[in-house]
Amino acid sequence: MTRILLVWLGALALVVGPAFAQDKPATPADQKPAGKSPTAIITMEKGGEIVLELWRQDAPRHVENFMKLASQKFYDGQRVHRVEPNFVVQFGDPQSKTLPLNDPKMGSGGPGYTIKAEFNKRSFDRGVLGMARADDPNSAGSQVYIMLGPAHFLNGKYTAFGRVASGMGVVEQIHVGDRIKSIKIVN
Repeated sequence: MTRILLVWLGALALVVGPAFAQDKPATPADQKPAGKSPTAIITMEKGGEIVLELWRQDAPRHVENFMKLASQKFYDGQRVHRVEPNFVVQFGDPQSKTLPLNDPKMGSGGPGYTIKAEFNKRSFDRGVLGMARADDPNSAGSQVYIMLGPAHFLNGKYTAFGRVASGMGVVEQIHVGDRIKSIKIVN
């Protein structure tokens, strides 16, 4: 009787096991698209490069938007308009090409459209690339920031969509008014 029961349980496991396996939640590795993450290279006018790894799997619309703007040379020639020590370096306001940095409109410009937030589980740690926005969570456009230190109060409230893969030393030397020579997408 025991032998029949064991055979029956074994057969049941073979039939039911795959069904349960299909219902298991996807792991982060399962959710990543095949291939490498897109990479962007920021070249500063005064010298130095910053290599960004973009997280398409976590914020696909933000990555596509950033890549599109970079490909259109939107960021080329812009100036960094905000540096908060131990917090952020921010750029992406097209007005920074021509307006004085002390103009009250500085930091309010964008591409002429907005994109919806893509909050994710990425933590705002040193080197993370985030999308700036106004009070409305769905008001992001072109302004981005690189974290100079951790700011976990931003987690779940702003979209993290990449990180500095190399060149954090360059980021740490950026001052308000420094000009971006170019941003190129390399893959």
